[in-house]
Amino acid sequence: MTGRAAARVPYRRRIEHVDTDASGVVHFSRYVSLMEAAALEHLEEHGAGLTHFLDAGADLVVTSLRISYVRSAVYRDMVVGAVEGGHVGAAQFRLAIALSRENGDGGHSRLADGLLTFASVDPVARTALPLPAAVRLLLRGLITDAGHSTARKGQGPAAAGGNTGDHAAR
Repeated sequence: MTGRAAARVPYRRRIEHVDTDASGVVHFSRYVSLMEAAALEHLEEHGAGLTHFLDAGADLVVTSLRISYVRSAVYRDMVVGAVEGGHVGAAQFRLAIALSRENGDGGHSRLADGLLTFASVDPVARTALPLPAAVRLLLRGLITDAGHSTARKGQGPAAAGGNTGDHAAR
């Protein structure tokens, strides 16, 4: 894990005009981009990012995405993405991502939960490859309890916090 503790470093990004529709509400498709960016940043922070895959002769692709929307974000909201590891297999792994809005009082309001499955592929042939051994070990080290991971159950990371009981859109 490149000598760093496995503490979660949340992904943070302010919603910009390009993320919204004409009424200033984040378009549903932008949540996918935010989740992917949070996941890739998480992997980079822990020494298992795209560069590490390419250095090992592999590429990383998303093969599956499941997303649940809870409430809307709007222009200028600060969005936080919390990532948690899930199952690590021979050629693929899953990450659960929870997106939340940072509220003025320091709390968080849950926006969306997602589950992304990534696969290792040959960069030229685009066929499945085993996860590079060093990367697989790093990924397994990021998962504190693979048998009880919330990502494995399809739920978002608990680390994002937030109130999921209020489903009203803003």
